[in-house]
Amino acid sequence: MFCPPERRDDFSFYLRLVMSAETVLDVGCGTGALLHRAREAGHSGRLCGLDPASGMLNQARKRSDIEWILGDLASVGWDQGFDMIVMTGHAFQVFVVVDDLCASLAAIRSALTDGGRFAFETRNPLVRAWERWTPDNAVEITNAAGAVARMEHEVETPVEGDVVRFIVTFTTPGWDRPQVSRSTLRFLDADSLSVFLSAAGLAIEEQFGDWTRHPLTYTSPEIITIARRG
Repeated sequence: MFCPPERRDDFSFYLRLVMSAETVLDVGCGTGALLHRAREAGHSGRLCGLDPASGMLNQARKRSDIEWILGDLASVGWDQGFDMIVMTGHAFQVFVVVDDLCASLAAIRSALTDGGRFAFETRNPLVRAWERWTPDNAVEITNAAGAVARMEHEVETPVEGDVVRFIVTFTTPGWDRPQVSRSTLRFLDADSLSVFLSAAGLAIEEQFGDWTRHPLTYTSPEIITIARRG
């Protein structure tokens, strides 16, 4: 709601990939901003957005020339329907349970055409970004309508393994009280990620450490991956 697409550094990266494919699935599409932008840029093929949040899709459906599907990867059964699948906004990190992660990767591979590609990103755990998710580092963001929201993060400690649990508190002058959201994310390192992808029949084609396509290093903020169906 409070993250307009013009502020997202990843959009130009993913838009290039979307425009290069005839058929595209955006998993966790949210309000559909990426696919909207692809249509505006002249994409004439099949674009499909999948999201479990009906409120998000209500916004996405402002464009009727794109397919919008309410659900998640467990609720669909596409067979080689897409040349490109993207998963943006660190959505990949919500697969905390190994069985869920494996099932989702299997569904993605099934939905890809032969040689189709899957592009996504996850935060590099070596950078330990969660250590900066504190109330002292709260941020304010403004949406397209000019509404300002303050976001405060508080991580549940101690953090053990690669799973991080945290609370986000949202406040804005238009609300009677703060809104609180509890989340859990998994921070897979590059080696572990490679193992899961390989087991699912997906071969890493390219990896980058940031949105300007610099090589992945120990200090890179992101692990941006493009994997191909084998």
